Parts: sequence; structure tokens; C-alpha cells
Amino acid sequence: MVLSIGRGKLDNRLASSFTDGITIERWTRPNIGTAGTAANEYVCYRPVDCISAICTSNTSDNNQLRDDSRLPAVRKNLVRPLFCGEKRQKGQLIMLLRRSRAEWAIPLVYAITAFAAGLFLPRIEHRLVPELASEISVPVALSLFSSITSGMLAMTGIVFSLAFVMVQFSAVAYSPRLVLWVSRDPVIWHSIGIFTATFLYAIGAIAWVDRSGSGKVPFISGWLVILLTLASVAMFVALIQRIGLLQVNRMLAFTGDLGRRAIQRIYPPLDTRPSIVRREELAGSDAPRTIVYSGEPQTLQAIDMPALLTLSERTGGSVEVLSSVGDTLTSGTSLMRVFGGNNQVNDEKWTKAFQTGPERSFEQDPKYAIRLLVDIAIKALSPAVNDPTTAVQALDQIQDLLTRLGQRRLEIGAMRDSHGNLRLVVPHPSWEDFLRLAFDEIRACGATSLQVMRRMRALMGDLISTLPEERRPAVEHQLLRLNATIARSFVDEEEKVEASKEDRQGLGLSLTR
Repeated sequence: MVLSIGRGKLDNRLASSFTDGITIERWTRPNIGTAGTAANEYVCYRPVDCISAICTSNTSDNNQLRDDSRLPAVRKNLVRPLFCGEKRQKGQLIMLLRRSRAEWAIPLVYAITAFAAGLFLPRIEHRLVPELASEISVPVALSLFSSITSGMLAMTGIVFSLAFVMVQFSAVAYSPRLVLWVSRDPVIWHSIGIFTATFLYAIGAIAWVDRSGSGKVPFISGWLVILLTLASVAMFVALIQRIGLLQVNRMLAFTGDLGRRAIQRIYPPLDTRPSIVRREELAGSDAPRTIVYSGEPQTLQAIDMPALLTLSERTGGSVEVLSSVGDTLTSGTSLMRVFGGNNQVNDEKWTKAFQTGPERSFEQDPKYAIRLLVDIAIKALSPAVNDPTTAVQALDQIQDLLTRLGQRRLEIGAMRDSHGNLRLVVPHPSWEDFLRLAFDEIRACGATSLQVMRRMRALMGDLISTLPEERRPAVEHQLLRLNATIARSFVDEEEKVEASKEDRQGLGLSLTR
């Protein structure tokens, strides 16, 4: 028998009437990323946040989400999962991997800390240990601290120059959409912070050298300047090594990693029950109320689905989201429709559940990683670049992402309450959508490339042979389209035969199946 969760409490009832809702079942298989589960636990699959979590089988007082050391570290650190308790926090945002993007705050914290230390640390040292002084002479200390102060300004200029080169190279060589993610590298911002801190603290230390004609050099403050200088050198070396990220294989792996994390966070295993909506459930409701976006053009980065679910339950109606994560919203764009309910929630509360920004993000948009990989591939296939090997390497990452997606449950858009009533419908890309995004443009731009055609055939052959049966028809359709492209693009029969072979390296070793 399957149990259902109603507002976090375990109700002993059959869930067959709303199998696409929030359901749990006794442990029968390893949860993804965990070593195992005790016999008295349940595996909780929530289409609300689409993440597998472990909940104890106890009720009411003892059913909070366990802080189990066996849970994967990435989930502990990056995911704030939906509650398993009885109280739902109002407006709780399931925007996974949501972090502050204020990178400028990193050097600011360094600067403020260094400035405060330069003001107060020498004074504390002078009052507590006035007899403690460095053996360095006053002229040497002044010369040393002055050199460090001026050198840090030059070092900071070099850091900014390196950061500018990284960003520009990324935009020109790969994709302008990767610029933002390269510029957010924490090594860059911590380097600027360390250099700024060294500069400011060295100035403060100079003020206490030979203070009031004492002829002394502060011991602790003096050595702290030296330590900050060594830390600056170490960060500069790390920054130089970071430039290696601009190598094409590392940039592709970096993009693929972002996509893999998004897939793991969003989609449950394939054997999870699909969350399917019956259109008549919405069509049979009253005349819908449409909520529209107003403001400057912005990209929809994430949707606070728990907040929408809470509001829909409060009003007693159903919500159909009309905009998908990754869409560009302009003034007047329809965000959602509200069916039925008591209309006690105003438009502002509904729109607060839609998080927008100037660019797309990976939080709820795994197709964005595929989009970037495709951009890199088709740019490499352009006549100006003519680098099919880079396109083949991009296809390597695309194959891994598609393999992971094919083994996940993608039908997660319909969300119900504990009584089986449809409350929220959110659009998600289908398996066919992912395949079109991954293949169509590369197939068109690389139609005359023998290497790309062979790699794509190997990719599709691997997907057909490894993915579950329900995922194969869509891949077989893409294979038919690829065969048609090869037949149309290669006139010579021998080249046509060669392009039709499967080769994971493009031009390396032909495969036989």
C-alpha cells in the first residue's frame, strides 16, 4: 500500500486516485546518491521540488527531514528541500542553488576588514604589549611597507587585466552567454580582495612605524603585512592557473557540470510515477483569471512552485503557469491563469513567485547547459572558425546530459494537494524538446562535416542502446532525420557511406553494432 503526504503529515490512505501527486512508498531500491535507508523509513518523491529525500515513517512530531550523513553532499550544501513537517513556511522558495550574485561584496568585505584592522589592531598591540617590537629598523620598515603598498596597486591592475582577458576570450571563442559564469569565478574576486586588503593594511601599518618618535616597528602588525603579501602572491599564482579554464575541453566540462547538477536537482528517477495533468480538470473550471507581467524585459529564471501551491490552496482554485523558465518576459506577457477560487489573492502576490533577472540561470533550467554547448558547437562549425573537433567534443558533453535526462522522470508539471485536487500546472520541457535542442542546429550546421555526422550517429546509437524503451522512439526519429541530412549533403556514394558510420571520435574508430 502507498501512503500519501497531506501538509507534511502521513495519512494512511491509498494514493491510487492521485498517483501523480505527492506520494511516498516503502524503501525498495537505493535512493539516488545515498548508501541505503533503514527499514522504518520511506522514500519521499515530491513533484513539488522534484528531489528525492528521505523522511522517517513517524508522524506529526517526528517527521522532519533528517540530517542524515548519508545524503549526498551536493544536496546538503546546495539544496534547501521542501519541508516534511506540518508547517509550511509562507513564500518558501525552491530555487535550488540560489545564491547571492553580488560578487563585488567579496573584495568589499576584504577592504572593510583590512581598514578596521589597520585602525584598531596596532592600537590594541600598543596598549597590551607595548614592549613587543620588531628588530627591523625604522627606515627599512618604511621602505618595505611603502614598496608593498605601491606594488599592490600594480598587482590589482594586473588582476583586472587578466579578468578582462578571460571574459573577452570566453565571449569571442565560445559563447557570449558564458561570459557571466566565467566572470563569477571566486578566484578572481578573492584575488582582488586579498590585494586590496594588503594595500590598505600596509598603509595602516606605516602610520604606526616610529609612532611618536618611539623608534619602534610594531611586531604583530609588521609580520601581518608580510603574511598578507605572501597570500597575495599565492592568489596571483592561483589566478594564473585559473586561466587554464579557458581551454576548450575544460570550458566544455565546466558547462556540462552545471547541467549535470541541474538535472540531479530537478528530476527524480525514471521509475517515479509521472505527474500528468488532464486538461479537462482545468477546462471544467470557471472562467480563468489571467495574471500578466509588467515591467522591463527580463528573463524568467525560476518559479517559486511551493508559494504558488500555497496560494492556490488558500484560494481553493487551480493555477496554470503559462511562461516557462528561460522565457523572456515583456510587458503584457501572460504569466499564469487562475481557475476558480475566491480571488482573495491579488496579482502582486502571484507575481512574486516568478523570479526574473537579466540572463538565464541553471537553477530550474537544465536545457540552458545544452543551449550553451550547442552554441559552442555551431560557432566551431561556422566557416570563419571551421573547427569540427570542438563540435565533436561538445557532443561528448551533450551525450552525457541526454543520457542522464533519459534516465529521469521529466513529466513533473502537475501538482496536487493531499486530497488529489489539481492545484498547480507548470510547463516543463519534454524529452523531444531536449532532443531538438541538442541535435537540430548542430545537424544543420555540420551537415557537410564527415566528423560531425559520424559522431552524431554514434551518439544516437548509444542512446538507443542504453536508454529505457520509452525514450527510444524519439531518438530513432532523430536518427532518421540525420540519415536524411547525410543523404542530402553528400553526393559521392563512398563519402555517404563513410558519413553513415558510427564513430565516437568523429574520425577515429568505426563502430559495429
